[in-house]
Amino acid sequence: MRIENCVLRLVVLCCARRNPQLEGEDMDILRVLVCDDEPGMRMSVARALRDFSFTVADVNATVHLVTDMAETGEEAVEKIDAAPPHILLLDHKLPGISGLDVLDHITTKKIDMLTIMITAYASIETAVRATRQGAYDFLAKPFTPAELKNAVRKAAEHVIVAQHARKLAQEKRQVRFQFISVLAHELKAPLGAIEGYMQVLRDGSAGDDPAVYRQIIERCVTRTTYMRKMILDLLDLTRIESGQKKREFTEVDVVAAARTAIDTATPDAVSRQIAIRLLAEQPVRMLADPGEIEIILNNLVSNAVKYNRDGGSVEVKIAETGDALVVAVSDTGIGMNGEECAKLFNDFVRIKNRKTRDILGSGLGLSIVKKLANAYGGDASVTSQPDAGSTFTVTLKKNVATDHAPPDT
Repeated sequence: MRIENCVLRLVVLCCARRNPQLEGEDMDILRVLVCDDEPGMRMSVARALRDFSFTVADVNATVHLVTDMAETGEEAVEKIDAAPPHILLLDHKLPGISGLDVLDHITTKKIDMLTIMITAYASIETAVRATRQGAYDFLAKPFTPAELKNAVRKAAEHVIVAQHARKLAQEKRQVRFQFISVLAHELKAPLGAIEGYMQVLRDGSAGDDPAVYRQIIERCVTRTTYMRKMILDLLDLTRIESGQKKREFTEVDVVAAARTAIDTATPDAVSRQIAIRLLAEQPVRMLADPGEIEIILNNLVSNAVKYNRDGGSVEVKIAETGDALVVAVSDTGIGMNGEECAKLFNDFVRIKNRKTRDILGSGLGLSIVKKLANAYGGDASVTSQPDAGSTFTVTLKKNVATDHAPPDT
């Protein structure tokens, strides 16, 4: 390579590194290779693109270009094979192998990059041939800096959108894999237990005591109830996140809905001598989907009973504050530390320790509660102390528009 070309490339790269726009910002850096046998053309293109940054609105990405240069087709091929650029500005007529030969090399090796052909000998035949060989765009000499930037920006936007699409697809695959893995893990244990109990019943190895068989059946019922709840929670979660859940807004008395949730939890509370109190003004109304409010309250109240100590208590407070209402459910249960609280509202999260090992749950209830709270312009949070109890607080806006859908998660 000639000394002149080395100096030009060094100047361009140093300017890119020193560009203050790159400092302190999260940018997508795209590499552009300019292959042209005219030093003036290479220098002009590099100068025009040196400080050229822009935002791709579709993916909210800011793009900056770093330009490298090649004088011949052979040099371009060498650079492409070593480190493929994102965009290639390729002159058609070059000493040695032509621009179309370079393009054929890229196509043959299936190198992922976009090529913009530049030539002073523009013709329909050249454009058609270049397009057939994989050229993304065509730029005829002489061109203005504005025309150059428009062509490069269009190619860069295509590259960035494609990169983000691939990244999103990979993330979705990873989330799907993790989701299926966790679901399989959560269902494997109860299914294994039921299978073991069924084998005992089939073989009659438990003896002749009817009480033993009743106990086995009760354990099977408990585990099938747990699996059924997980499936129902999972259906609720997927409907909310996909936006496919049909929401029917009407005026809901949240106090009345809280009473229903308390009635549902009362049998379990009575069996463990847990007292439940409702502290609320009468009534507290809001515009909401009744089923969603029921899901929120049922999860909060049932958890307050489930994770409580025998002989403990639960308080359900409902109050209005401005254009919102606040539901706070407190218990005197086993409590949690700060680290456990921080991850509690994630999918499939259950606090597992010696105090909770016999408590069944899907790990989805509180995740659903938070997503629904967000759908009403509010939030869900928890404060807790180990062995002292927890308070779960959900804030909901009272007058959410009927077309307000749950946010993407």
